[in-house]
Amino acid sequence: MDYSLLFIQFLNGLQLGVLLFLLASGLTLTFGIMDFVNLAHGSFYMVGAFICASLTFWTGSFLWGVLLAIPLVALVGLATELIVVRHLYRRDHLDHVLATFGLILVFDTLVQMIWGAAGISVPLPQWLDGQVTLPGEIVFPTFRLMIIGGGLLIAAGLYYLVNHTRLGMLIRAGASNRTMVGALGIDIKTLFTGVFALGAALAGIAGMLISPITEASIGMGNEIIITAFVVIIIGGIGSMKGAFVAALLIGLIDTMGRSFLDDIFKLAMSTEAAETAAPAVSAMLIYILMAIVLAVRPQGLFPPKVR
Repeated sequence: MDYSLLFIQFLNGLQLGVLLFLLASGLTLTFGIMDFVNLAHGSFYMVGAFICASLTFWTGSFLWGVLLAIPLVALVGLATELIVVRHLYRRDHLDHVLATFGLILVFDTLVQMIWGAAGISVPLPQWLDGQVTLPGEIVFPTFRLMIIGGGLLIAAGLYYLVNHTRLGMLIRAGASNRTMVGALGIDIKTLFTGVFALGAALAGIAGMLISPITEASIGMGNEIIITAFVVIIIGGIGSMKGAFVAALLIGLIDTMGRSFLDDIFKLAMSTEAAETAAPAVSAMLIYILMAIVLAVRPQGLFPPKVR
């Protein structure tokens, strides 16, 4: 076995898992903690990519593009919450789904009107558009390593915010009993608006980081939002720890499956059959994992503690 290739694919899976966590962490805040089903969460992923692309070309710096785009995506999330989402919290989940599906169409149309139908490729600065040599003479792209490191730092910050700050305490309390929190003098509407904007910003960061690897394109969030829902179901709805572990697990399973499953199948079937079956089975692996978790542990791997 080529262990260098195995390690490279491990890092690729880790990078995918980190991006999934950034998207799923925002979804965990809005769905798991606020009990709001937001199908349009992937639209903030797309909006983040396009805003970052424009600001990168305007400033001439990808780093400045990201730093300036984060608050702008948060503002888009804040406006969305004030205009649409705030009026739906007390409605049932079916209303959430219908309204946010409409928001997907609105965001896709607005993005096409502003940026056009074609995708935008985002250039990287020279210091990120290269490769580093890891132990064992393994060469890996610098930008992908930056995504892994940055994503892990954001994960640590979110864990601290939710579990060890007064704001995190209010978020958890508001999710458990918003009426009681409101009776204690906390403005629950403002709190939830801030949480929604934070979730939008996290999704936007994921879109900004993936855009130099692929490109900013219309509908890019619609393709990944289903995977993000799978992440929070496997990890445990409302659990930031569960979202982190499940995102890394799914990223590794998806990457390793696409890379090595055909070689495993060739041990038991013809090359042609293995190359035909492997891509289909690879695409199914994360859903098979979700089905197993739901059958064995319906609450998820790390359900939130009841306080």
